[in-house]
Amino acid sequence: MKIKDIAAKAGVSTATVSNVINGNFHKVSEKTIRRVQKIIEENDYQPSAMARSLALKESRIIGVVMPYLGEDEAFSASPYYEKMLSFLEKFVRKQGYYLMIRSVGECKEMIPVFTTWNVDGLILLGPNREEVAEIEKRINIPTVYIDSYAPDADIVNVGIDDYKGGYLAAEYLMEKGHRKIAYVGPDQAESGVVNERFRGFCDALQSRGIVVTEEQIFKTWTIYNEGVDAGKRIAYSDMQFTAVVTMSDILAFGVMEGLRLCGLDVPQDISVVGFDNLPECCYSYPQLTTVSQNMQRKAELAGEYLFKMIEHKEKLVINEKIGVELIERQSVRELHS
Repeated sequence: MKIKDIAAKAGVSTATVSNVINGNFHKVSEKTIRRVQKIIEENDYQPSAMARSLALKESRIIGVVMPYLGEDEAFSASPYYEKMLSFLEKFVRKQGYYLMIRSVGECKEMIPVFTTWNVDGLILLGPNREEVAEIEKRINIPTVYIDSYAPDADIVNVGIDDYKGGYLAAEYLMEKGHRKIAYVGPDQAESGVVNERFRGFCDALQSRGIVVTEEQIFKTWTIYNEGVDAGKRIAYSDMQFTAVVTMSDILAFGVMEGLRLCGLDVPQDISVVGFDNLPECCYSYPQLTTVSQNMQRKAELAGEYLFKMIEHKEKLVINEKIGVELIERQSVRELHS
């Protein structure tokens, strides 16, 4: 059955049927709406998604761009990205839209794709300042950034207080008596998120008169296996560390395994703090003490701002930071004074 067949049965024009299908009820009487909908239900008519897209001049598709974790890694290797994606999909689905995922090495790689594909909006995770400038210059659709640091750009960005998170982790360990603290995370030059967390970590230590040295810093990709390797290097270090701050829970899990493989016990021999508060923190042994960020709220805010721009056809400029807190579990030992 086609639209013209429904129109003939209902005794209305094809334009009226199209308005009913596309929800333009203000153009059709209530009686006609009920008549057309009854015919549609009785004949199990399924409108073409492509036809609806053309009629409404919208695709009902939201593009999400997620970076690789490493050269040969997919975003699914990260529990953090998986959780963010699930929250974004749930929010977008509730609006009656669909999610299209694009995984890239660098966020700017998606520019040729989304200058030709018909999507109604974009959500990008973690592009740097230079990438944001290029994306804003070349893409003219509603766009929201997550975890991006581009202070000079007129964009919508939703993130967390990364600086406070790094500060809280180091401060907590020092309150427990730790002074020889290792840092495990990506290269600080590669991401505003990592820069801020590392800066908070350093400032907390310096507030107690502790200067961070290169020997304390263990650079890794945010991958479990690299966390394992970092844990082994920490175990064999001459620094005799009593604690480790990591920049993600997945790294913390790897570090704990690396320490265990070297015969060290967490937290008896060395304490570990993560970052993110993934559900897996409660399943690890010992349960992981970590800095908690509200990933669901981050995803929902990103979605809310994006749909405001889509619906009102106006550009917003917002930089919102969600608070963080430290969740105390079992992976940190208090040292005797």
